Amino acid sequence: MNYTVSIIGRSNVGKSTLFNRIIGVKKSITHKYSGITRDRVCGYLKWNEIKFLFLDTGGFNISNNDIIQIEINKQIIQSINESDIILLLIDITTGLLNEDIELSNIIRKYNKPIFLVINKIDHKISSFDTDFYSLGFNNYYYVSAVNGIGIVELLDKISIILTKNNENEFEKNKKKLNDLKIIPKLSIVGRPNVGKSTLINSLMKKSIHIVTSIPGTTRDNLSIICNKTNEYKCILIDTPGMRKKSKVKEIEFYSITRTLKSIESSDVCLLIIDAYFGWEKQDMNIFNLIKNNYKGIVIIVNKWDLFYNNKNESLIKKKYEIFIKKKVYPIDSPILFISAKNKYNVHKIIPLSFKIKEKSTIRLKTNILNKIMLPIIKNNPPLSYKNKLITIKYCTQLPSNIPKFVFFSNFPQYIKKSYVRFIENKIRYHFNFKGIPIKIFFRKK
Repeated sequence: MNYTVSIIGRSNVGKSTLFNRIIGVKKSITHKYSGITRDRVCGYLKWNEIKFLFLDTGGFNISNNDIIQIEINKQIIQSINESDIILLLIDITTGLLNEDIELSNIIRKYNKPIFLVINKIDHKISSFDTDFYSLGFNNYYYVSAVNGIGIVELLDKISIILTKNNENEFEKNKKKLNDLKIIPKLSIVGRPNVGKSTLINSLMKKSIHIVTSIPGTTRDNLSIICNKTNEYKCILIDTPGMRKKSKVKEIEFYSITRTLKSIESSDVCLLIIDAYFGWEKQDMNIFNLIKNNYKGIVIIVNKWDLFYNNKNESLIKKKYEIFIKKKVYPIDSPILFISAKNKYNVHKIIPLSFKIKEKSTIRLKTNILNKIMLPIIKNNPPLSYKNKLITIKYCTQLPSNIPKFVFFSNFPQYIKKSYVRFIENKIRYHFNFKGIPIKIFFRKK
């Protein structure tokens, strides 16, 4: 069992800094500007033999009625509902504000253990403000999220409260926690506002992430376990939209860095494109980024509801497929047309992703690989170089988490890139590595 602990508070009190300090990884974006965190960001911590799931939330603001703030407040309430313990974070440098009082009155109604955590004591360590006691909470701690002061004591107290009647819960669920390390990771990537967060919500059949029509709403990588069936248990990762470098602002830089890390750690990437705008240059850039990291790729054309009632829908779809396949050749990634908003074809995404994942783990027997490839090479040998006849005698697949093949030649240094592409195409044709980047090596024999 994971005990869930939510970190909540108004904007710019240090929630993301505290979250990063607790889990030991810079997962949430921190910045001098307020309002950076919007969706809930989660991270795991094992402390005193207990497994915690910590939730970092956006800044609470009851008086701000813009569309994003309304959604942030909804996410905060959802976090409170799902939590075993709540950390109410307050900034000692600004003192007690109306938002702190309003938020404390809200969380009191949920009858959950509440820790009042007074942050930034490194700025005012000699004169603690007694106004905080007026909130009436029994558990209160002074910390510095930046310097780590008071964090150990806070975590010890949380673990003591939770272990009074549940001392063996961690061991009982240890196997389930270890299973999370081996289940597939699917990253949802694409340009801003193509429907990545909407797709996550549709797959999970509930509102997990904030969705608005404003590009750049998502700023962090947001992971969630999808366990609708035992057959297709996976981790879904929603990522911020990736724009052209020339259009990236300072805050977006941190978001894109996290997206790159998400691609690197994923098994399969779901590249979402907007059906209205079609395949654009930035889609190609993101595709190449995934390909260069040798990850499985599924291309998803979202917002297909725009063409439901079009009498030429099948023709439009065919043209889409032909155009995209030319762009991504020779990978030949599967293309799925969906509407995340209306849940059209959404149920096909995870099973298709698992097929791509399985293909990436295919291990071809050496004798079968040679039986197929050597006659092809004999009939289509590499071009000679300066009267030197180039021969290839043997090939095998290397042990790796991506498909890698090595071909042994007398002059591997003279084999041209065009011939490498020829070999790759033949392997794809005969062994069906659809949607999987593969790597070809030539070595001296």
